[in-house]
Amino acid sequence: MIVLGSTGSIGVNTLYIAKKFNIDIEVMVAGYNIPLLNKQLQDFNPKVVIVASKDDIPKVNHTNVKSGQKAILEAIKTSSSNLVVNALVGFAGLKPTITAIQANKKVALANKESLVVAGKFIDTNYITPIDSEHFGLWYLYDNKKKIDSLTITASGGSFRDTPLDKLKNVSIKEALNHPNWSMGNKITIDSATMTNKLFELLEVKWLFKTTNCDAIIEPQSIIHAMINFTDGSTTAHLANASMQLPISYAILNKVEENILPPINLLDIGSLEFKAIDKKRYPIWAIKDKLLLNDNLGVVLNAANEIAVEQFLNGKIGFLDISKITLDAVERFDNIIINNIDDIFDADLKVRRYYEK
Repeated sequence: MIVLGSTGSIGVNTLYIAKKFNIDIEVMVAGYNIPLLNKQLQDFNPKVVIVASKDDIPKVNHTNVKSGQKAILEAIKTSSSNLVVNALVGFAGLKPTITAIQANKKVALANKESLVVAGKFIDTNYITPIDSEHFGLWYLYDNKKKIDSLTITASGGSFRDTPLDKLKNVSIKEALNHPNWSMGNKITIDSATMTNKLFELLEVKWLFKTTNCDAIIEPQSIIHAMINFTDGSTTAHLANASMQLPISYAILNKVEENILPPINLLDIGSLEFKAIDKKRYPIWAIKDKLLLNDNLGVVLNAANEIAVEQFLNGKIGFLDISKITLDAVERFDNIIINNIDDIFDADLKVRRYYEK
């Protein structure tokens, strides 16, 4: 197995499952967290290790260490493994996804951006999503019954209960304090703005071939997905908040033993559901537009990546993230995407406009 992003939250959980089930890791790719990488290498002995920076190569406790995206793509092409776990963050994960599919390898995909920006060019037969929401939909999906619509849930993020008039001045530290999950900085901010849920709806579009999908807030993150049938009934997928369950199904042929503690409904007591308020989450206003326009995913992602980076660097306020993204979707509304090369051109164009 190839693991891209071994030191992130998905990568850590992937290696936990790999160790639990004695799965061999052929290629391990990490970013800048070399201490954690070296700790992981105490449990695994991949043929090659790849890090982000050339300067970090001497710090890695392994005899075959490389750096950079070219090394990642080459490792995907030449490895004997038929499964790639892509847990890279952001647009940088797109080329590895495309390269893996071209090499006829299955992709356990945590890199949402691959489908968000290039869904219409990706053969989803090669994709298994590592996401609790999409895993839940897959788990419930029943082709024997006529389906009306699909629903995924959102936690509401760091500021789901914050008074609206306080959002303007929230700190970076507050934004990174997710109430339910322990995730990387980028996805935690995306959860707070609800951009992450837009990404996930675009994933639903490509994975399940429908635009008849929506999201609601379920603050406890117990229900992850629901399927609404035309007969008026609904099925829901409940599981404790952990990525180890979808990861297990993505990388194993079968799951025949306990992965998570079972849900105890008496302990939960009650569940609450809320609509996604556009006043709290302004980005939600473009949900339908994004679902109906295949070309805007790359615009959404590029502008959001720039805005989140600027926020984390203290250059803009929290509410400015959504403002920049909304401006980009309006400004580049007529962008045309005919092939993969157009995606990279559009991504660069949007970034150049907002990188100030």
